[in-house]
Amino acid sequence: MASPQLDPAPPAADRLAARRPRTARQTSTYGELSRQVREAGLLQRRHAWYWTQMLLMTGAFAGVWVTFALLGDSWLQLGVAAVLAVVVTQFGFLAHDAAHRQVFGSARWNDWAARVMAGAFAGLSAGWWSHKHSRHHSAPNQEGRDPDIGLGVLAFTPAAAAPRTGLAAWLTARQGWAFFPLLLLEGLNLHVASLQVLVGRRDLPHRRVELVLVVGRLAGYLAAVLLVLSPGKAAAFLAVQLGVFGLLLGGAFAPNHKGMPIVPEGARVDFLRRQVLMSRNIDGGPLTDAAMGGLNYQIEHHLFPSMPRPNLRRAQPIVRAYCRANGVTYTQTSLVGSYGIVVRYLNAVGLGARDPFSCPLVQTLRN
Repeated sequence: MASPQLDPAPPAADRLAARRPRTARQTSTYGELSRQVREAGLLQRRHAWYWTQMLLMTGAFAGVWVTFALLGDSWLQLGVAAVLAVVVTQFGFLAHDAAHRQVFGSARWNDWAARVMAGAFAGLSAGWWSHKHSRHHSAPNQEGRDPDIGLGVLAFTPAAAAPRTGLAAWLTARQGWAFFPLLLLEGLNLHVASLQVLVGRRDLPHRRVELVLVVGRLAGYLAAVLLVLSPGKAAAFLAVQLGVFGLLLGGAFAPNHKGMPIVPEGARVDFLRRQVLMSRNIDGGPLTDAAMGGLNYQIEHHLFPSMPRPNLRRAQPIVRAYCRANGVTYTQTSLVGSYGIVVRYLNAVGLGARDPFSCPLVQTLRN
C-alpha cells in the first residue's frame, strides 16, 4: 500500500501502468533518450573543468594544513577543522566522479585518480566503495540487491524493521529523528569500514596500495593533530572534522533515494523506469551543485553514470522533457523538503507501516 502523504509523485506510476500494455511497459525506452544525450555532446569529457577542480582542492588541502601549523595550539583550529571537512568532502565527490569514469577517457587513469583522491586525501578505500556503489546503481532501492537499504542501524524497509524487539524496536520507531544526528558519525564509520575491508579482503584489486594510502593518510592526520594540539583541543578538532565530514557527505547522498519507492526483490523493471522512479532530484543552483557534488541531479546521474558532473545540469531539460513525453514520473523537490520526506519515511517504517512507500508500477509488473 502506498502512502501518498510521503510524496505525491509515485501514484503517477500507477496511472502509467494502467494505460500502457504490459509488453510496452517492459520494453525500455532508454535508447532514444541516450541518442539525444549523445547528440547533444553531453557525454564528452570535461578535462579542463576536472583538472581545475583537482588543482583547486589540492591547493585548498595544502592551505588548510599550512594554516593549521601557523595557528598552533588554539581553539581557532575548530574553524580549520570545519574547512578541512569541506575540502575532504569535495575530494570524496571527485573520487566518486573518477570511479564512474567521468574524469578521463582512460579507465586506468580514472581508477588511479579515484584511488589516490579517496585514499590519500579523504582516507577512504575507493575499491571498497566502488564495489558497494556499483551494486546500488544496478538496482537502486531494490530489496536484497541495493546495499544502501540493507541491514544496519536504521531500518529502511518494513522487512528490516519487523524482527526488531525491545529497545531496538523503540529506537526504530523514532529512527527518522535520529537520522541526522547519526550522520555526524558517518565520517568515522566510513574510515572504519574502509580499514576493515582493506585488512580483511585480500582479493581487493590494488589492496596494498590502498592500504598504504589510507593508513598513511589517517596516521599522518592523527599524528599532526596530537602533536600540535593539547588533548582537549585535539579531541574537539577530530569531533568537528569527522562530524562535519559525515554530515556533508551523508547529507548529499541521503535525499536522493530515501523515501522513494522500494522495489520488491524479485521485480523486473526496465532501465529507464528503474533509475528515474527510484531517484529524486534536488532544486538549487551552482551552490547546491558544489555542496552536493552534482548528486542533486540524481536522475541524470543514474541514467548516465559516466556523464561528467558539469554536464548534468545541461542534461536535465532533455531528460525531464523525455520523461514527460513518455509518462514517466520525474521527481524533484527542495533540499529541506527532501529531508522532511526522509524523516517521515523512516519513522513510518519504524512504526510498522506496511509497504510505506512501495512502487505501484513495480507491483503491476509483478502481476
